[in-house]
Amino acid sequence: MAEKSSVFDMIGPIMIGPSSSHTAGVVKIGNVANKLLGGMPDQVKITFFNSFARTYEGHGSDRAILAGLMGLATDDDRIRTSLAMAQENGLLYEFKSIGNAATYHPNSVQLEMSLDDRKSSLLGESRGGGVIRIREVNGFDANFTSSLHTMVIEADDKKGSIAFITDILSHDDCNIATMTVSRKGKNDLACLILEMDSAPKEISIQYIDHLNWVKNTRYINQLS
Repeated sequence: MAEKSSVFDMIGPIMIGPSSSHTAGVVKIGNVANKLLGGMPDQVKITFFNSFARTYEGHGSDRAILAGLMGLATDDDRIRTSLAMAQENGLLYEFKSIGNAATYHPNSVQLEMSLDDRKSSLLGESRGGGVIRIREVNGFDANFTSSLHTMVIEADDKKGSIAFITDILSHDDCNIATMTVSRKGKNDLACLILEMDSAPKEISIQYIDHLNWVKNTRYINQLS
């Protein structure tokens, strides 16, 4: 069956699509989700809220989020055919819309994903001009934009763990711009999100990830 045509078929010099908030920003949210999961998901449930819920088909946000999940950049011509690409690549997707969520940003999208035996979720906001903000990661509060080098670390809530991790990164000359810490409860699972001005060394990321009290470590390179 032929795909529906929309204003998304317009091509701009920097991005694909007519709207930076409904297309470029949405691609970036998909890119972040790809990095958090560790690759393109096998399955994903995509929920659009508020303005997105009413316009995601006409403005191409559906194509944009799938493109981001498959690792495409905001100016990739293939975004226009990402629905077909997802089918070819075996990406199973489901769209849902909630038009009146008062506590959510007008341009919000939630992703619930799985890849093999891994699962991940996030809530992202597209705030205009290609700027995004990730509000939740795997049920933890978050507050990062992906405009800086970002590490997302899930670990046991242990005394001294934050100081230990930041000390490792200091040896890579990583200047920490923002830090968000959230936890399920005292001595339970916690999530540390660090935005940095420069990238940590790969060996440092691997070392942190292999600590016996660290459950998962993801690095998200700076997205332009």
